Amino acid sequence: MDIFKRISEYQAEGERLAWTGSFKEYVERLRQDPSPAMTAHARVYEMIESYGVEDAGGRKSYKFFEQEIFGLDRAVEKLVEEYFHSAARRLDVRKRILLLMGPVSGGKSTIVTMLKKGLEKFSRTERGAVYAIKGCPMHEDPLHLIPQELRKEIEKELGVRIEGNLCPSCQMRLQTEYGGQIESVLVERVFISEDNRVGIGTFSPSDPKSQDIADLTGSIDFSTITEFGSESDPRAYRFDGELNKANRGLMEFQEMLKCDEKFLWNLLSLTQEGNFKAGRFALISADELIIAHTNESEYKSFISNKKNEALQSRMIVMPIPYNLKVSEEEKIYDKLISQSDMRHIHISPHALKSAAIFSILTRLKETKKQGMDLVKKMRMYDGQEVEGFKDADLKEMQNEYVEEGMSGIDPRYVINRISSALIKQDMQCINALDVLRALKDGLDQHPSITKEERERYLNFISIARKEYDGLAKKEIQKAFVYSFEESARTLFENYLDNIEAYCNWAKIKDPLTGEELDPDERLMRSIEEQIGVSENAKKAFREEILIRISSYSRKGKKFDFTSHERLREAVEKKLFTDLKDIVKITTSTKTPDENQLKRINEVTKRLIDEHLYCPVCANELLRYVGSLLNR
Repeated sequence: MDIFKRISEYQAEGERLAWTGSFKEYVERLRQDPSPAMTAHARVYEMIESYGVEDAGGRKSYKFFEQEIFGLDRAVEKLVEEYFHSAARRLDVRKRILLLMGPVSGGKSTIVTMLKKGLEKFSRTERGAVYAIKGCPMHEDPLHLIPQELRKEIEKELGVRIEGNLCPSCQMRLQTEYGGQIESVLVERVFISEDNRVGIGTFSPSDPKSQDIADLTGSIDFSTITEFGSESDPRAYRFDGELNKANRGLMEFQEMLKCDEKFLWNLLSLTQEGNFKAGRFALISADELIIAHTNESEYKSFISNKKNEALQSRMIVMPIPYNLKVSEEEKIYDKLISQSDMRHIHISPHALKSAAIFSILTRLKETKKQGMDLVKKMRMYDGQEVEGFKDADLKEMQNEYVEEGMSGIDPRYVINRISSALIKQDMQCINALDVLRALKDGLDQHPSITKEERERYLNFISIARKEYDGLAKKEIQKAFVYSFEESARTLFENYLDNIEAYCNWAKIKDPLTGEELDPDERLMRSIEEQIGVSENAKKAFREEILIRISSYSRKGKKFDFTSHERLREAVEKKLFTDLKDIVKITTSTKTPDENQLKRINEVTKRLIDEHLYCPVCANELLRYVGSLLNR
């Protein structure tokens, strides 16, 4: 009953929002709120803004895109600010076709789909309400009824802008149905809907020989020619082309540059003048955002043809690269898997991360920055700190290559390989090794990679495996140490006390005996050696940490265990070294004694309860780390 109750409530909401009245009543509505008279571009921008905008480290983050688009913050910000925002303010960019250009499976179609769905939802709100002349096949703006000569005066009075003329159908109906009485023309509220072909049009290229221009601009209704006697009679014409139906909203051109030239000619005047030619009629006005998408090779081919210069000048090209953040790539795979029927198969922690590491490495370009390799670059791109490099270095790398992210392994390939691992019979769980194996096997079948690329990609799979080995060891380490965070922080604080005394030529007070002691050189070196700090470099390393502590203090921030990446790594490695023999014996013993078995059960339980493992992958992790430690 709940299902039908919700359906009933949804239908009742549609009835509540519906409105029909005369043009005179509509004008009174505009006096109260002129927002229904906004342009299609403004409507799209208002829709995006309505979801909220956050300031994320000096960049704008748009919540509208958060659920579906991952890791493309810079591209999305540029898209919204440089195109939608400018177009909404009636700047000249609204007279351009928006062309999303990027690699396959990079999110171009997803962005367009989101805009279409968002417009549909927004048109059901008060702010996004759309009103049209009742019965108009193009859902025409009612303000087109106002004669040109009176528009300036009325624009001032209502606080609106009026652009465009009545379509041929409404011109005839105004005379035949309403006797020229503009105030009596009926106006209705319409809801943008792709299914109902209201305010959204989609054009997809097919065989140029069979595809007709009527798909865009409508066609003559031959069954009515004898009745109305002329092809130029609006009643003998179907205004049902995609450009007609997209009026007041959004027109999508799928794989636009694959279209035959004759289908693109209509866009020349539509973009610049806001009208297009159909049949034997004068130019027909249309207010619609034209958005297209294509891949890089098609675009390069298009711009190399001089015949396309007129159309090219009417385009704004927005590059949509691949995501370059490991954590965001994980979200893409997680989203795609959650949409499948394979959710009953458990995916071990770090399995998707290992695949994401491989993907991101294939998309990154080697930097010229000294001491920075691809793995460090990948970590910095993902928001991690890398010793010796700052935010300025990150920005410099991000601006180093304009084309970074426009090539590499696409998410579809990775998800196909993960799917092949998931679909194997009798699999209850897949781990990182299963995923990396599937990726490796798939390279032999990949249709578009060269032998050199294959070798490079195999190397990236090896790097992803090493990264996973480090993560696996840390996971076991944390599970073995009952209060790992506590132990780490205690060791960390102890180290800080000692280096402070060392740098200040001071003594340390024993907390139990109260005795004054020299700094514990053995303790400090045992930690520093974990990350390769030499005897000669130890003084500089310790002083650098004290400077960092002082800097945090001046800014009112607390310097804690997570504040210095290298020191944290050193403390964790020191703890793990102290535990290594216990872990090695416990994980690799084929016939554990009672004490070892108890420890294994405790670790397994902790992996399941606190780290999202299942019994299968928890035991596999223990065995795998045991084999790593015994090498």
